[in-house]
Order: sequence, then C-alpha cells, then structure tokens
Amino acid sequence: MTVTDDTTAPAQRRAPRIRTDAARNRVRILAAARETLVELGPEVPLDEIARRAGVGNATVYRHFPDRGALLHDVLLFVITRTAEFAEGAAAQQADPFGALRGFAHAAVDERAAAVCGLFTAVEQDGAPEDVYAEIGRLRLALEELMERARRAGALRPDVTQHDLMVAISQLTRPLPGLECRDTDAHRHLDMFLDGLRPHPAPPATPTPIGP
Repeated sequence: MTVTDDTTAPAQRRAPRIRTDAARNRVRILAAARETLVELGPEVPLDEIARRAGVGNATVYRHFPDRGALLHDVLLFVITRTAEFAEGAAAQQADPFGALRGFAHAAVDERAAAVCGLFTAVEQDGAPEDVYAEIGRLRLALEELMERARRAGALRPDVTQHDLMVAISQLTRPLPGLECRDTDAHRHLDMFLDGLRPHPAPPATPTPIGP
C-alpha cells in the first residue's frame, strides 16, 4: 500500500483563505480611507483609517508602505469603480435618462468627492498614468451615457460631464463647519437631475401694442 505524505495539505488549504483575507482587508482599508478622506481631507492620520477599517496599523502599512501609496490607491479605487458604474449603467437600465440617473446615484454612494483634493497630493510624486487611464475610461463611458440621453431628448444639450461630476462631488462632501450628516444626498441629487431634463420654453407674453 502506498502511503501519501499529506503533511503540507493543511497549509495548502489555508493559503487561499489567507490570500482572500488579505484582499478583503485591503478593500476594507481602501473603503475606510475613502470615507475618512472625504470627511477629514488627505492629511487624516493613518491610525484613524486603520481604526475605521477595523485592522491594526501594521496591516495598513503591510498593504500601503506610505501615505502617498495609500492616496494613490484610494484615487484609483474610486475612479475605477465609478468607471465600472458608468459602463454598466446602460445595460442595467433601458431608459437613457434612467441609466444616467442610476450612474449618478451609484457615484454618490461611491463617495466620488474623495477624488477632490487627492490629485494634487498624488501628482507630487509624478504623473499617475494608471489613474489617468481610468479617468479616460470614465469619461468615455459617461459621455456615451450622456449622449444617449441627449439623443433621446431626455438631457439638456448644454449639460457637460463637468456639470454632473461637480454636483456629485458637492453632494457627497460635508459642508465645512456645518453638521449635515442627516442630509439626504440622494434626494438632493434627484432634484438636481430633474433640472437637467429639457423643459419646453414658457409661452411668450404678448407685447402690448399701442400707447
């Protein structure tokens, strides 16, 4: 009878779980950093990010050796996920304006305002080509969404990507010095989006004739 040496089997079975746990911790750190950066800015202590992520400081530094690496990866994380939302919106919603609305709400949930203020910090270490590549991907997908809505007569022709993304950033960033945690960003976003629809011009008021 052949005896099989199975002494390495437990370690081999544990390895995928360890890798999975490490990947999960990395996403938790990025998500916590995204929320904290929106609230407190790019100078937030890494200890606070670790606390919100529910991990130790050593785990943060294991994934991100310094603040610059963390800021870069948060920026890439947010932009990549936002680009994915834009690419998937049309497939999930047949109505062109509904697809644009769905993207906008997903971007609010993604806290796209985390992007604001990070570019300057990241660019100090050189042009992040991977970040710019994802920005190009987002712009292309978003322009396709907006052009589809324009062709359907559901979006004002003068509305730009900049208009939309600035509004999303403002709605997801707390106002300085004010306690706005109970603000319903999604309700305010819907109000803003309704203003992007074309509206018929009001009937002209007849000009009086004579003295």
